[in-house]
Amino acid sequence: MNINPQCIRKKVDYELINQAQDLIKEQKNLLKKKSEIFSLVGNETRLSIVYLLINYEKLCVCDISDILNISQSATSQHLRKLKDGNVIDNVRDGATIFYFINDDIKHFFENSIKE
Repeated sequence: MNINPQCIRKKVDYELINQAQDLIKEQKNLLKKKSEIFSLVGNETRLSIVYLLINYEKLCVCDISDILNISQSATSQHLRKLKDGNVIDNVRDGATIFYFINDDIKHFFENSIKE
């Protein structure tokens, strides 16, 4: 174990450090997945899209484009990144494609960005 000699704490809690290191190792896959999600929504436009889909459940590209006042092309590119990251999914209704938050991801966001 590499303990920082510069630290000013009075006592090293080796048990806590070992437990915390084990926890990080055990949760490595979950933390990786969550960091990927955070990376995707680190963009304000993509976070806005996620926020809209949480609040309105499903929207088409045109709706999102009009709400955010950005081009349909830019909207589609953001939606593609979110879809590739398994944050959102889509369903076709005739000629219109509606986007929605994946159920697995929905709970992840609901408590953090929905009021």
